[in-house]
Amino acid sequence: MKLIFAGPTLRAQGFAPSEEYRLCPPARQGDIYRAVEDGANVIGLIDGVYEHVPAIWHKEILYGLSKGVHMLGAASMGALRAAECRAFGMVGIGEVYEGYASGLLEDDADVAQSHAPAEMGFLPLSEPLVNVRATISRCLTLSLVSRDEHDRLQLAAGALFFKERTYRRLVASCIANDERALSIPDILRSNAIDLKLQDARLLVEAVLSMPNRRFTPRSDWSFEATHFWNALFSPG
Repeated sequence: MKLIFAGPTLRAQGFAPSEEYRLCPPARQGDIYRAVEDGANVIGLIDGVYEHVPAIWHKEILYGLSKGVHMLGAASMGALRAAECRAFGMVGIGEVYEGYASGLLEDDADVAQSHAPAEMGFLPLSEPLVNVRATISRCLTLSLVSRDEHDRLQLAAGALFFKERTYRRLVASCIANDERALSIPDILRSNAIDLKLQDARLLVEAVLSMPNRRFTPRSDWSFEATHFWNALFSPG
């Protein structure tokens, strides 16, 4: 069994449940543990929930690896967890993962994104910082914004709370010229780069290429079931 946990990052058409993998909602604490117990052989982690519910726990990922489950992460929460758990065998994929693994990205807010509930298809309501930064840089390269506008936009993008980070609010917060304040949001949207989606596509391809069977766990480390782990997940 192969599972992919995703939400707003894979909002594009074409990523639907198939015979080759099951598409699950963004992961929360306990989801990966239950997936391992239910027989998953390959787990791809893209999106995870946070803020109002406990986020996916590193210990669950280590538990899966200790059971020989292929664990892959990319794009969003998956990239962050893959960078944190790479020493134990979790496989990170894509540019966002490389940013966390190298230290170029450090804050989980860099990939945070507000979105609608599952009933509305996880419709994105804000723009993640990694996408915004790449988009602004692209517009400078194409000479669609000036160097001064680029610098103002980049600084303001990092200062905005992730739930408020839309292109309209971003431009309004730092561009004083009325004419440019009206035109730049459309410029940004028309030339947007979706790094998270690009990386998510790579993860889906990797999941599809993985053998649908568990591997022999590494012998250089062992999973330790702590008291807190047992309190959360042990039966009875």
